Amino acid sequence: MPQFSANRLGGGDMLEALVQQGVAMVLERMGILQGDITTLAVDAVVNAANSSLLGGGGVDGAIHRAAGPELAIECRLLNGCKTGQAKISKAYQLPAQRIIHTVGPVWRGGANKEPEFLASCYRESLSLAVAHQLKTIAFPAISCGIYSYPIEQAASIALETVQEFLKTDAVIQGVSFVCFGDDTYDAYLEAFGMLC
Repeated sequence: MPQFSANRLGGGDMLEALVQQGVAMVLERMGILQGDITTLAVDAVVNAANSSLLGGGGVDGAIHRAAGPELAIECRLLNGCKTGQAKISKAYQLPAQRIIHTVGPVWRGGANKEPEFLASCYRESLSLAVAHQLKTIAFPAISCGIYSYPIEQAASIALETVQEFLKTDAVIQGVSFVCFGDDTYDAYLEAFGMLC
């Protein structure tokens, strides 16, 4: 890790260098992958769930199918989840240790607090990971499937929210954004480039 010294850099230059170093350190803890989130051996995968937590389509259905029927049994005991919040369960047959379930907002044009709810999904999921000492976490593109959130906006919110969280957190060592399709992957790459 580079060290900066006041005798080599002027006051303003030193501050700018430290800020850039901090941004670089946060960005090194974030990555974008294209593939199947159910195959990742991370501490936690995030499920873009519906409010019942009992499975559905898209990534939610894929996670429930891959984890096995025990997941639905445990999820019944969690008594659902509100939009923007998160709950945690065992991962059962997934290679991950835990599943963090979060309910993203349905896109209704953007005037119904959708950005706030979406950012909350990421913050609440990361907070649960920290509370359970889970150091590596994989997110899908929350709300971008059947909930119709515009992918470019969703990718920016996801990456900016996680970047802000990681600036003050020392527990999380790696955050992966797992994109299933090419359009989602491209949108996340473009949003990631805007963070630098």
